[in-house]
Amino acid sequence: MAKIDLKTDLQFGVVPTHIKFVGGLVPDENGCLPRGEDGRLLSVAELAHLKETAPVDITAAQVPLFPGVVPQDTQDLFGGIRDLGITPYMIMMVAGGNPMNPEDEDAVCEMLVAGLKAAQELNVEHVASTSIEEWMKPGATTLTGAEFDAAVAQNVKLHTRAVRESGALDGCVKAWHIEFLRGIEFMTFTDVGKAWQIVKQANEELGQPFFKVLVDAAHCGDSDLSMEQNAAIVKEMAEAGGFSMFHASSKTTRGCLSTDDGWIGNLLTACAATGKLEIVFVELFHHEDPALEGLRAADPGHGIDTTDGRTYSEAVCDGLADTARRINNLVARGILS
Repeated sequence: MAKIDLKTDLQFGVVPTHIKFVGGLVPDENGCLPRGEDGRLLSVAELAHLKETAPVDITAAQVPLFPGVVPQDTQDLFGGIRDLGITPYMIMMVAGGNPMNPEDEDAVCEMLVAGLKAAQELNVEHVASTSIEEWMKPGATTLTGAEFDAAVAQNVKLHTRAVRESGALDGCVKAWHIEFLRGIEFMTFTDVGKAWQIVKQANEELGQPFFKVLVDAAHCGDSDLSMEQNAAIVKEMAEAGGFSMFHASSKTTRGCLSTDDGWIGNLLTACAATGKLEIVFVELFHHEDPALEGLRAADPGHGIDTTDGRTYSEAVCDGLADTARRINNLVARGILS
């Protein structure tokens, strides 16, 4: 297949979650990231492979940074990605505290401040996190009414505090992208409108649109909102400077993009039409990743093998090609400049 030339200046790439969290992205008990026999970080090696084999140029990658990773491995991760000619962006991973609980504020804030400071030390311009709720917390219930309002307020307090204590507004970080998750993974902040309430109020508190909602087609598709409702909120967020990043990822399966039932195309078009779309990532997850066993148990659809005889690298390359064609045709149709 001939190389696809992207007809826009969007930053375009991958989130390499398809190499699995366990054995691919998560550090071991000593804080060391997984490496191959040649000593190269597996995540960097996979990005190099995709860079060579993908039918479209990869210009950006979004990788997780876990607390406690040894400094040399962090340097090797972000430096190695840059050596490939790819711009690295950071997903700040946090665990061990409830962002909605004031009693956990200090502990969660400490992790977020550490992530923001690391981003500044590594000269990373865009960070992201799912730090508005605990992931798959046993016994969690959906908060509504006054309890929901309190959860929003606590998240605003926590995240703006982390920004101030880290000095992020005075550094290289241009935006912090907040990602909501589907029901099962989260119980309360499970759609784009609920996440927007946090981001909107946090930006008002800071006096500038530093926070943005990360629009992930999979989570939008698995929420209770329709395509039209999602698109309307995306437009509202864009007008307020609260959006610029999109994940092309399939609802439920999180596998091959052919399983998304139209959500990627619909929401990518809605995002492009706002004129505020800047970054697009293709994101697939491995259907046998041990780290996601609990999610598969809760929804067997997440455990379906959608590779159809391909390797996961090949499935990601197909996703990159499909998404690049969509982007180019949005340009051709005058929806995206």
